[in-house]
Amino acid sequence: MPSETKPSIFKGVNLNCETNNTEHHTKKISKDELIVRRGQPFTVKVELTEPFKPDLYPLAITAVTGENPSENLGTKSCFGIPDKIRRSPSAKAVWKVELEKRSYPLTGSLNLTITPPADAPIGKYNLTARYRDEETLLANLIVLFNPWCPDDSVSLSDEAERQEYVMNEHGIIYKGSGDYLISIHWDFGQFEEDMAKICLKILDVSPNHLENPAKDASARCNPIYVSRVVSAMINSGDEYGVLEGRWAGPFWGGDEPSHWSGSYPILKRWHNIGCHPVKYGQCWVFAGVMCSVMRLLGIPCRVVTNYQSAHDSNKNLIIDVYHADYGVREKETKDSVWNYHVWLECWMRRTDLAKDGKYDGWQVVDPTPQEKSDGAYCCGPAPVKAILNGETDLKYDVPFVYAEVNADCIDWLCKADGTMVNIFSDTKRVGQNISTKAVGSDTRLDITGSYKYKEGGPFVCCYADIMKKCVMREGNVHSYISDFSVRSYHYTKAYGCIFPKMIYKMNMLMN
Repeated sequence: MPSETKPSIFKGVNLNCETNNTEHHTKKISKDELIVRRGQPFTVKVELTEPFKPDLYPLAITAVTGENPSENLGTKSCFGIPDKIRRSPSAKAVWKVELEKRSYPLTGSLNLTITPPADAPIGKYNLTARYRDEETLLANLIVLFNPWCPDDSVSLSDEAERQEYVMNEHGIIYKGSGDYLISIHWDFGQFEEDMAKICLKILDVSPNHLENPAKDASARCNPIYVSRVVSAMINSGDEYGVLEGRWAGPFWGGDEPSHWSGSYPILKRWHNIGCHPVKYGQCWVFAGVMCSVMRLLGIPCRVVTNYQSAHDSNKNLIIDVYHADYGVREKETKDSVWNYHVWLECWMRRTDLAKDGKYDGWQVVDPTPQEKSDGAYCCGPAPVKAILNGETDLKYDVPFVYAEVNADCIDWLCKADGTMVNIFSDTKRVGQNISTKAVGSDTRLDITGSYKYKEGGPFVCCYADIMKKCVMREGNVHSYISDFSVRSYHYTKAYGCIFPKMIYKMNMLMN
C-alpha cells in the first residue's frame, strides 16, 4: 500500500500585503507583492495545524538575499520565537520577530511582527520558517531604503520633503541659458508597473554584481554605494547601461533627447530589449531617469540645474581657452562651459567622512558620462556642504563638482617662444542660477547659495592649519600661491581672508 502523506504543519500564510504596503508607503508600487522598508515592522499571519509550543519547538525564521547569503555579510539573518536561535557572533543586519498579543497559540494562529534592521541590504528576499522538522516559504518580498525611519541613513525628518523627494511622480527640470531659464515637466513614473523589478535589475546587471554577486548584495545596505552604482548604470559606459548619450545629430537608430518627457518609457524599453542602452539622452534625461530609480529605491532625491556649468578636464579649476599668436599652431583644450548642466542631489548621511554629521544631507550624484571615477563613468556622491567650503580632499569627486560651479575662465595667447599670456579672465561666469523645483509647488527654488559664496563675499574657514601644512611640506607656500595671484589677489587684498578657490589650490598642494 502507498505510504500516507503526512499533513503539513503549516496550514496557511497571510502576508497582509495591502496593509503592510500602505504603512510602508509602497502601496503605489504594488498592492499584491510584499514591499517593505527597512527599520520598520510588518505583520505576517501564520496558521498551524497544531498548537504552537515555543518552549518545546521554537519557530526559526531565516531571511536571505543575493547569492551565497552569509550572516557575516548581512545577507542572511537567523531569528525566531523565542529568540534563542544560534547565529554567527559577527552577524550583521539581524532581523527581529515578535508574537503579537492577538495571537492564539493554542489554536496555532500566529500573528508575527517582523522587523528588518535599518541597515539591511535592499533587494529581493526569501523569508522561510521552520517549526519542528518542517520548513516552508513564508514570503518573497522586497526591502527598500526608509526615509521615514530615523535610524536609516537616508532618514529625512520633514514629511513635506519626503512627499516631494520620494513620493512625487511628477517634476520640473530646468533648461535654457543663464539669461533665459525655461522649465519642462518630467514624469518620473517611479511607481509604474514593474518599476521595482526594473530598478533591481539595474543593480543586478551592474559590473559590481557580475564580478562579485555576494559582495555587491552586501554593499547594498549603503546608499553611498548604491548611488555610485546607479550613477554608472544610467549611462552606457557599462555594457548594460540604461541610456546612450549623444550631444549632436544625427540621432539615427533612436530618439532625440528632446523626445523624452518621462523616465518610464526609457526604463521599460531598456528592460524589454534585454538591458541594452536606449538611444539617446543628454544631461537632463540622464538625471530624470536616475531620479526615478533612486526614488523607487527609497533614497530622497531632486533634479538640479547649474547654469554656465564648467567641465574642467584637467582639474586645475580653470577653463582654459587658447588663442594662437601669428605663426603658432592652434592648441586644443578639453575644457568647456555648457549653457546648463543637470545632475541629482540625493539625501543621505556621510558617516564615512565625519561622525558628527558635518557632511550629511544633500549629495551631488551625476549620471551623465563626463569623467571617470574609480574606473567608471559616474560622479558622486559629493557633499554639497563640502563643495560650498572648498573641501576638495573629500570623496567622491568633490574637485570636479566644485569646478563645475566655481571655475574661472581664462583666455591665453600662446606665443611663439612657448609662453602664454593671460589676455582675459572671468571669475564670475561659471555657476549661475542653480535651480531645482520647490517643495509642494511648481515654482523654481534657487539654491546657488548652497554651492558657493557670492563673489566678493566673506568666506570663513580654518585656513591657518592648511597654510601650516603647506609650509611644512614646501618650505615656502608663498611661491606656490603667487602662481595664482592673478585670480586670487583681489579676494585676499579686499577681504583679508582665504576663499574657496584658494583652499582648493592649497588642498591640491597638500595632496
